[in-house]
Amino acid sequence: MAILIFFSKYYLFMILITTMTAAAMNVTAASTTNSSSSTLLTTFVFGDSLTEVGNNNYLQYSLARSDYPWYGIDFGGGQATGRFTNGRTIGDIISAKLGIPSPPPYFSLSKDDDALLKGVNYASGGAGILNDTGLYFIQRLSFDDQINLFKKTKETIKAKIGDEAANKLCNESMYFVGIGSNDYVNNYLQPFLSDGQQYTHDEFVELMISTLDQQLLRLYKLGARKMIFHGLGPLGCIPSQRVKSKTGQCLKRVNEWVVEFNSKVKKLIVSLNGRLPSAKFMFADTYQDVYDLIEKPEVYGFKVSNTSCCNVDTSIGGLCLPNSKPCQNRTDYVFWDAFHPSDAANQVLAEKLFSSLFSAPPPKPH
Repeated sequence: MAILIFFSKYYLFMILITTMTAAAMNVTAASTTNSSSSTLLTTFVFGDSLTEVGNNNYLQYSLARSDYPWYGIDFGGGQATGRFTNGRTIGDIISAKLGIPSPPPYFSLSKDDDALLKGVNYASGGAGILNDTGLYFIQRLSFDDQINLFKKTKETIKAKIGDEAANKLCNESMYFVGIGSNDYVNNYLQPFLSDGQQYTHDEFVELMISTLDQQLLRLYKLGARKMIFHGLGPLGCIPSQRVKSKTGQCLKRVNEWVVEFNSKVKKLIVSLNGRLPSAKFMFADTYQDVYDLIEKPEVYGFKVSNTSCCNVDTSIGGLCLPNSKPCQNRTDYVFWDAFHPSDAANQVLAEKLFSSLFSAPPPKPH
């Protein structure tokens, strides 16, 4: 396992350093003379509320929304954008470090928008690997839904620049996938939903992995070759789960389940790389970094990590509603609401991710 993590970090490091070098040199990547746009790096983002940048704003009946006051208070302009935090997501911060704009939400673009050539964010709050995850949010984009939208995006790109150039663009793009949290928090861990009653955890995690296998294979068939899958953090330590503990501590069993899921995804990534020609899929393990931040907040300049800055009611969802009262010093808190890190915490986690990636030396030749 240690070897796998080491090599994953190294290959991710090489891709990122290539990206940053290209950005610095302003290298263009036009495939054919018919291409209407060249790009430094095209990125496609798939995931849930941790990476959403506003897709659910366009879903009229969705209950998984953050387009109201307090969200975005520390974002540019101080307005809510659909990000589930008071400021930036980790993806926003990573994009800035790479010198590229954060990809816009899919639904903010017209069907034939040239911006589709530069990357899109399909992430949706409430989304899961399983299609029934987050069912009570009424509207959200499951991972399957997001892949279907990417398929439409590729069809549009083909119409714009031709099949060969579109395939090349998709093959050379970077794909970021961060999903699975809701399959626990808004599915398996909810006593009133059937999956938690129907399956043992071993059965449930196997269902997720087998489903994820087919989903990542679909992305590969649509052109994905360079992919980073972000593992889950210690869900047993987020405020919405801690309140279930009589002592307010992290839920050990939930964290053990997350570790098991992460381990199985790592093995799946290795398997896919072995099965699929030219696939360079990687697993980014951030579990320990997030756990350290929660367990030792003072080391990173925080004061509170066991509850959220926004005074939320976890019995009715745990989001920071307009009538909620945020804390006075938002930079003191690791969590913004009952589920999501604060802007300040995202900054720390993004820095730690970069630091860990760039500190990994290249493997020695055999």
